[in-house]
Amino acid sequence: MTHDPKEILLVTGMSGAGKSTVLRTLEDLGWEVVDNLPLLLLDRLLSAPLPEGFDRSARPLALGIGTRTRDFDSDRIVDRIKHLRQTYGHDIGTLFLDCAGGELERRYSETRRRHPIALDRPAADGIARERELLAPLRQWANRLIDTTDLTANQLAQQVRDTFSRDHQDGPTLSVMSFGFARGVPRNADLVFDMRFLRNPHWVPALRPGTGLDADVSAYVAEDPAYAEAVGRIEDLLLLLLPRYRAEGKSYLTVAFGCTGGRHRSVHVTERVAGRLRDAGFSPTVAHRDLAAAPQDSLEGVPDDQHQDGTNSA
Repeated sequence: MTHDPKEILLVTGMSGAGKSTVLRTLEDLGWEVVDNLPLLLLDRLLSAPLPEGFDRSARPLALGIGTRTRDFDSDRIVDRIKHLRQTYGHDIGTLFLDCAGGELERRYSETRRRHPIALDRPAADGIARERELLAPLRQWANRLIDTTDLTANQLAQQVRDTFSRDHQDGPTLSVMSFGFARGVPRNADLVFDMRFLRNPHWVPALRPGTGLDADVSAYVAEDPAYAEAVGRIEDLLLLLLPRYRAEGKSYLTVAFGCTGGRHRSVHVTERVAGRLRDAGFSPTVAHRDLAAAPQDSLEGVPDDQHQDGTNSA
């Protein structure tokens, strides 16, 4: 019985958080996928002979594990991962899919499916119990995706960005903008607040535009604090990113926020992404709230607003 070193990804997390979507996407990327494999059969799977001409290194293995898996036990799974790493040299990662309880309840209500560990009780009971059972795996996981605000297509795209074989030399880097008034992104690793910059929303001619427009960008860039602050943020990221790579971090999201998520954060996101590309990184860019309609009620009224609708900052 042999155990050649192999790249393995355990895909686990909350029921309803998107495990099936992740496994289908990995299979499309060329991974070998096995779902709900009992832990006691793992050695047999890893030692099974390969078909003739099969290149093991070219096809990593993804294992779907959840509370429905026979003999499921989070602590035993963590111990087994440690054993496989130390004894056979397998490169084993763990992807944990999380999701807010309210969103999971909504999904179960829409699909009319019963929660797998609360067949005769409300879904909320099963969600709470499952979160307890999975706590050791969540703590152990080296990758986390929160799917609360993601569609199935968005989740699949994030998996493709993260696990495509073209993205193995460093962390998959995402730079995004958002509006604090609509909530901080759950997946953000680094969050920078751009609300210290003057706000184009209060300039009537600029309000309908976005940070993608030249006039809005110019207005933001003219803030006296802009050049030094954004330059320092860029320098910080260029310092940190190689260190994240050295630590083996696979996915990194840098988020820039302003009040509404349409002007300042959008412009800064585009500028920083450009600087990172110039430095040899390949960030993907997303503007979460770009399509949202401007709302005075979200922006508030600045104390230093002039009668002509501009700020003195």
